[in-house]
Amino acid sequence: MKVCVIGLGYIGLPTAAMFANAGHEVLGVDKKPQIVEALNRGEIIIEENGLAEFIKAVVDKGHLRAALDPETSDAYIISVPTPITEDKKADMRFVESATRSVVPLLKKGDLVILESTSPVGTVDSLMLPILEESGLKAGRDFGLGHSPERVIPGKILYELVHNSRIAGGIDKESAHRIAELYKSFVEGEIYETDARTAEMCKLSENTFRDVNIAFANELAKICEDQGINVWELIEICNKHPRVNIHQPGPGVGGHCIAVDPWFIVEKEPGLAQIIRKSRETNDSMPGYVAKRAEEILAGTADPEVCILGATYKPDVDDMRESPILHLVDELRAKGIEVAVHDPHAAKRPGIEGDLLKAAEGADLVILGVNHKQFKELDYGALAGVVRRKNFLDTRNFADKAAVEAAGFAYYLLGK
Repeated sequence: MKVCVIGLGYIGLPTAAMFANAGHEVLGVDKKPQIVEALNRGEIIIEENGLAEFIKAVVDKGHLRAALDPETSDAYIISVPTPITEDKKADMRFVESATRSVVPLLKKGDLVILESTSPVGTVDSLMLPILEESGLKAGRDFGLGHSPERVIPGKILYELVHNSRIAGGIDKESAHRIAELYKSFVEGEIYETDARTAEMCKLSENTFRDVNIAFANELAKICEDQGINVWELIEICNKHPRVNIHQPGPGVGGHCIAVDPWFIVEKEPGLAQIIRKSRETNDSMPGYVAKRAEEILAGTADPEVCILGATYKPDVDDMRESPILHLVDELRAKGIEVAVHDPHAAKRPGIEGDLLKAAEGADLVILGVNHKQFKELDYGALAGVVRRKNFLDTRNFADKAAVEAAGFAYYLLGK
């Protein structure tokens, strides 16, 4: 088949590569010329384990190329961003635009699949009417549905193949056709259902994790107040065979967990009470950490903070919805000067690639992201460049003994 993948971001690009590797003729479409030009050279501009080599191989074989606009194909896969607005509503402009770009190309027998995580009803209420402007009838003349990804950055190539997948169609035939297409590279189970269930399933999976993390973050606050180490508490609780409490931290980021629950709240604001409160709890954590930092820095003139890590999760370059960016804003709003060091995001504006340069003159070092590189920090060298030796660990990741041996006062979120 000829497959057109619209949107070449963290999900669309590896998905396009998977289809190309499976033998399909794949066209990747993106509005950013630098992405298109890089892909046609067999290169990528994002960081993902094994992806650069994988892309080069399928491009060199002639199975994958890129363009700024879609072309006539047999299947169209829409994998564009669905960001959240300031008032916590889904911004569907990119999905709508991508759908409209398919209309003049649509022909009988085609298949249109939304991969982008979206509010319930996006396929049947937003996309279907637009696509039927072609004069063709969804279900009768072309297949339509939703098949969301279920992968984690850093392991995308492996999980695209081995994780189970949902094929949600506007009718049973659409669902079956979606499943058959993805079987060309997916080795995990593929579950066929309707489009609305598929949309809600993706949102529910991420919301479950968000609610669990919110519980852990609320426990961290309570434990600080009660003189308990939340990390020890959670470790012991999780010895119970039916308990699995997640880990607290400085907030929740990424384009999934920090965003998807709001899509449910948007549709059912009166019913989604726990979901809303969990989102608010997790969104409050950067402010909570900033307050803790302010307490540590009490009495310090012209305080400076160095934050280790800027991405939303460890060992990736993805900064979408990163709580660390909100932490920076919270600290600066308190009049605290902030420098950020992240080896994975050193090319981004405002991110310092040199640890000691970022920490020079700092009164407090905050470990915000548990990158593997931070496991073996040279605390002696760090102690030699800071102004005051204070260290706040928001991930229970640093070597407390090594931190204290270098002369730092060690503080832990949740203790």
